[in-house]
Amino acid sequence: MLPFSMQFALYILHIEKSIFWLDRLTLLPADCGRLMKPKRTILSVDDNEQSLSHRKIMLETRGYRVASFSRGEDALERFVQGGVDLVIADMAMPGIDGPQLIAKIKELSPQTPAILISSKVRIYDHDSQADVFLTKGMYSPADLLERVRLLLIRKRGPKRLQHRPPLMARQVGVA
Repeated sequence: MLPFSMQFALYILHIEKSIFWLDRLTLLPADCGRLMKPKRTILSVDDNEQSLSHRKIMLETRGYRVASFSRGEDALERFVQGGVDLVIADMAMPGIDGPQLIAKIKELSPQTPAILISSKVRIYDHDSQADVFLTKGMYSPADLLERVRLLLIRKRGPKRLQHRPPLMARQVGVA
């Protein structure tokens, strides 16, 4: 049996080789012809830190990039920088509230979809430019994710027909 120091050295060498090959695999993807789908950026605004962090984790685990803010003013500054695909805002916040934030965002970019979330207001009592209105406690996380997905599809528009080279018919013949 090999001494412990020799076993340990072989183990470290094995790990280094595994990391080397893992790095090579990540540098050379199996399907080099396809580009990665870019992540969509969602601006999430809520003065309740717990709701904000819960929403951020839920969206990030589904592959979205999330910019979280607890104040409407900060969120508006981030939106002006560009690159935001969708906005989720709480209705009641100090300073700029959700409907005011969405109105300012729609002035800058009318095609940007927006979801307004409230804990106190019924759906028919609000006056907002939001595309979707959700009441806290009345929707499941799956409902929010589905609304986000549908709004982003609507913003993108129908998929364009991808140009694919025609398949070559097999020629069967005698050589």
